[in-house]
Amino acid sequence: MSESVPLPSTERTQAEATAEARRLRWFSGGVMCGLIAEHTVLFAVPLLIYQNTKSIAYAGTAFALEWLPALIMYPFAGLLADLLGGRFLFLKANLARAACLLIATLCCWLAPSSTVIVLIINGILLSTLMAPIRMAVEKTVPRLAAGDRLSRTQSTLQNIELLAMALGPGLAAGLAQWVGKLPLLGLAGAAFLVAAWCWRSLPTSPRQMLNPRRVGHDLLLGWRLLLGNPPVIRLAVVNFSINFAFAVAISANAYLITSTFGASDTVFGLMNAGAGALGLLNLLLIPPLLARWSIYRVGAVGFTTLCAGLVSMGLAVNVWVYVFSFLAAMGGVALFNVFNRTQRIKAIEPEHLGKVIGPFYLITCSSYPLGGVVTASLGQVISIQHIVLVMALLLATLGGSLLWATARYFRQKLAAKVPVRSPDVVGELVPAGSSAP
Repeated sequence: MSESVPLPSTERTQAEATAEARRLRWFSGGVMCGLIAEHTVLFAVPLLIYQNTKSIAYAGTAFALEWLPALIMYPFAGLLADLLGGRFLFLKANLARAACLLIATLCCWLAPSSTVIVLIINGILLSTLMAPIRMAVEKTVPRLAAGDRLSRTQSTLQNIELLAMALGPGLAAGLAQWVGKLPLLGLAGAAFLVAAWCWRSLPTSPRQMLNPRRVGHDLLLGWRLLLGNPPVIRLAVVNFSINFAFAVAISANAYLITSTFGASDTVFGLMNAGAGALGLLNLLLIPPLLARWSIYRVGAVGFTTLCAGLVSMGLAVNVWVYVFSFLAAMGGVALFNVFNRTQRIKAIEPEHLGKVIGPFYLITCSSYPLGGVVTASLGQVISIQHIVLVMALLLATLGGSLLWATARYFRQKLAAKVPVRSPDVVGELVPAGSSAP
């Protein structure tokens, strides 16, 4: 009688690698669909608002109002991610985003004269739901990849975001020629439904009971942990500075492309699509770069590139110089974010990740409404390009010095940190269709 022979460890390792790859595909598909929907909305809404009002002030005000709820929600969303798990939060938030877009599309269709106010209110609601989505992704990534695979997974996530920037505006610009801009919002709502479906069976952390009495305590704990973490709080300030400069440019892009440079809507869509197409290049470049360069060099090169791109945007004399400068800046952002996302996760204890990342996002994203305010207030009296140029020069000098100090703090902290084993998610898959988180 023959005895059963246990599977060799290599086969078990191969099985685990296959399961991890399958989870990453579903994870990536859900994130991709959600981001395509987001960028479709970002293509359609600014154009709809500007074309209905012909005012840069309205565009900047809408941009600022749409970001304020997200700032308020980020600390609470991080706490919810720790309590409820990333998958549960991602599913529910995407279902809610789909409902918002479908209702807004119907309202604009039935009452065209109310289009601007409906779009602004819808933007506020989508902004509120954006924070849970971001926190859900941050919470889920460490459960899907650990050790040296973490930086590669973060790179893949960054490339997905860039590819979505290509597919979203590219598809939107093409479809808008056939169906118009308003129906794009309904299609984006359908994409949010697909995103929720993709995450239906991903691993998640166990749900915990929400104790209202501990909410204030846990929120304060997140702030204390962030402020007591020198490299991470400095990284938050660096991100704030970068986002501030980009917020001014992004909130005015539709105006600059279609009014200042007199180009068509299609150029606006192609510019955003081109920024996303950089993801294809990054898919080829990032793995060999990570094999040859340290994560710190990747971050430094990315920061330098994005600053150079912003300076060139401020000096651009025609639409194509502006477009290619924007693409260069976005390529720099892609490189910098590999450093940004990888190092901050390594420097935060896993059990407190949501609590800390929530305030982190609050700091970094508070620059967006400020950028919208700058566009709305100063954009009518001072050239937007001149504002972008000044901010780019400040970012390159002051921001560069802060980034150097931040990298030094990261080296010190991670060199002294005792490695923490990431949670083992093998065998924790929830069957499709289960209502468990």
